[in-house]
Amino acid sequence: MQHQRLLAGLALVIALGACGGGGGGGVNNNTAANSPPVASAAAPQTATVNGVVTLDGSASSDVNGDALSYAWTITGKPAGSTAALANATLAKATLIVDVAGTYTATLLVSDGKPNGSNTSTVSFLAVAVNTVGPGQFLDAVPLKKISAAEISAALALDEEAAFLATPKYAVQAYRVTYLTVDGQGQQIIASGLVAVPEKPANALSPVLSYQHATIDRQSDAPSSLTKLGDPPVVLSSLGYIVIAADYVGYGVSAAAPHPYLLSAPSASAVIDLMTATKYWRQVQHVLDNKQLFLTGYSEGGYVTMATHRALQAGASTHRNELVRVVAGAGPYNVGATMDQLLAIIRETYPPLGLLLNPGLLRFLGDDDRRHARELLMTLSLGLGAEVTFMPTVIDNYLADNRAAIESSSDVFDWAPQVPVSLFHGRDDRTVPYLSATSTLQAMRARGAGDRVTLTDCVPKPGEPAGHSQCVLPYWRFVLDRFGEAARDL
Repeated sequence: MQHQRLLAGLALVIALGACGGGGGGGVNNNTAANSPPVASAAAPQTATVNGVVTLDGSASSDVNGDALSYAWTITGKPAGSTAALANATLAKATLIVDVAGTYTATLLVSDGKPNGSNTSTVSFLAVAVNTVGPGQFLDAVPLKKISAAEISAALALDEEAAFLATPKYAVQAYRVTYLTVDGQGQQIIASGLVAVPEKPANALSPVLSYQHATIDRQSDAPSSLTKLGDPPVVLSSLGYIVIAADYVGYGVSAAAPHPYLLSAPSASAVIDLMTATKYWRQVQHVLDNKQLFLTGYSEGGYVTMATHRALQAGASTHRNELVRVVAGAGPYNVGATMDQLLAIIRETYPPLGLLLNPGLLRFLGDDDRRHARELLMTLSLGLGAEVTFMPTVIDNYLADNRAAIESSSDVFDWAPQVPVSLFHGRDDRTVPYLSATSTLQAMRARGAGDRVTLTDCVPKPGEPAGHSQCVLPYWRFVLDRFGEAARDL
């Protein structure tokens, strides 16, 4: 009995201790431990380059019902990609994929308590998609691999070479065919040159779009690759990926008339080549550094300006990559250019010149109009051209239709949003210096300010600052201006 009473007393003491009896302030050991949340990251299996991808962490959960915070990071992406996250602290984050390849993202989910976080990782593949219609890539044919020594030799033999530069890289040249539009706005197959510097694997390069001057022989089109010392090859040997549109009327579109000084088809030929070659480069893993430069002289300066304006007004992804533009001696103010050509005719052909007065040209007789048209075409394009030129701009001028010239040809009266460097010679009689000064004035009046500048050509001592004399100084100017901003050369 005594033994049973001892056990009963011990049981009572234990029970009282468990209940905090005796006024002793005990500790509750039944508090549940925190459980970390479950992170769940999701993304589409595939995405398209330049498309928006949504990373979804909304399926993440917490067994304790705690509020969750989210933190997304990109933990892997293809070489050359600059893709960045938006809304990285929300359950759903987004990014625009910019390079073909595999992307990896990691989601960190936290409930704000000790040991209260977890991660989940997801990967997806981005693929390049070819455009349908204008800008569609059709084919790329290798033309020639050109060593740096060959390029140097070509420059040494060409007394009129436009460069004082030492090639650094061998260049692989391709002829690319693609879809664009002609002077009537109809789809047409066109061609262009792509010159790629040979750099180590995964090395980046800026992209330079070169617009050529007026040419009257098919063999001078960029994709003919007639001269190894021509600008596209030399520029590529300095480290740029160079694209050079043949324009409609040259190359594979030789049977079509060239839309001379018509802004829309001129710009389309260049922008559509940009789009087609970007797709091809994504597939071939030819990487660029998201820098785009535009340049050209004479008609090339005009096409450069038309391209810049069209890029700025459009939604192309190339627009956000444009860094700097150099336009040399271009007829941006087409009316002023035609007025100067008319003045030259009046000086050279006095009998006809008496009849040629701007504002009264629509009153010319048929024979005089035909004669004036032929002379204007010759002054603009030279004699014996192998290329057929659309005479639309000259016909508009002879009809005194300044409204048509302004709407379909002029490219001088607007406000660029990236730096534009104009270059022109004061003694230029092919394209008047007034084209440059009126462009500078109009763009600044539109609010461009110091983004647009004009540099006068300084030719060799004893030479006038004329159209042909300023080609070499122009190219030196181009290399200096682009060299200030270009990376990865």
